[in-house]
Amino acid sequence: MDWSLITCGLTGHVTYAPSEPELRDRLRCTSARGTSWRCLRCGDFVPGEPQASGPADEAPTVGRGRQLRDAFVLRVFAVERLLRVVVFGLAAYGVWRFSVHRTSIRQVFERDLPLLRPLFGQAGLDFGHSRILRWTQEALGSRPGTLHWIAAALAAYAVIELVEAVGLWSLKRWGEYFAFVATAVFLPLEIYELTERISVLRVGALLINLILVAYLVWTKHLFGVRGGRAAYEAERRSASLIEIERAAT
Repeated sequence: MDWSLITCGLTGHVTYAPSEPELRDRLRCTSARGTSWRCLRCGDFVPGEPQASGPADEAPTVGRGRQLRDAFVLRVFAVERLLRVVVFGLAAYGVWRFSVHRTSIRQVFERDLPLLRPLFGQAGLDFGHSRILRWTQEALGSRPGTLHWIAAALAAYAVIELVEAVGLWSLKRWGEYFAFVATAVFLPLEIYELTERISVLRVGALLINLILVAYLVWTKHLFGVRGGRAAYEAERRSASLIEIERAAT
């Protein structure tokens, strides 16, 4: 899969005319259709005037090949984080609303619960051992302050996931570090939850987070791994079409 061609097809080509004569000639060609300039992303010649010009060192930084694939992967993780923002944001709002109207909910629960037991029994459901019922009863017995703290914790986690999603989507270095720390901090809790009960959702969430942490450290050279930031920047520069052509002159 050619990520450069796909990206150019979606967002358009990027052309630049370096002021250095030899380098300029390597990025330009003349045909019956006129002058064309090489796209800094996909390398194809694009007819027409360049979008910008100037010294080669001031050329725009354009992701190519594997860099675009990495950007796609990080944005997939960003979308997954946004889904978590929605889930935990709604959960925080639900707990807060529940704490506000707990008295009226308790009255309905205590009034209608005896009427529902026979109906669930006829349907073959063990109403007396329902986990949802037990959670509801425990929540109704909790103090309002406890529910408020739970709602605040859920809201705070939603905010953390939002910042993480923005950082990953924007492909910023700070976002990669923030995503690593925010994900790694909750890994022990997720592992502990699996020791209590294994479920597809819990295993899936843990695997996603482990993959993200390992992917960030390895591909983005975080915390000095594989040469650190210097190696990361060197990789970006080495993939630049202008740097490749400059090395060939």
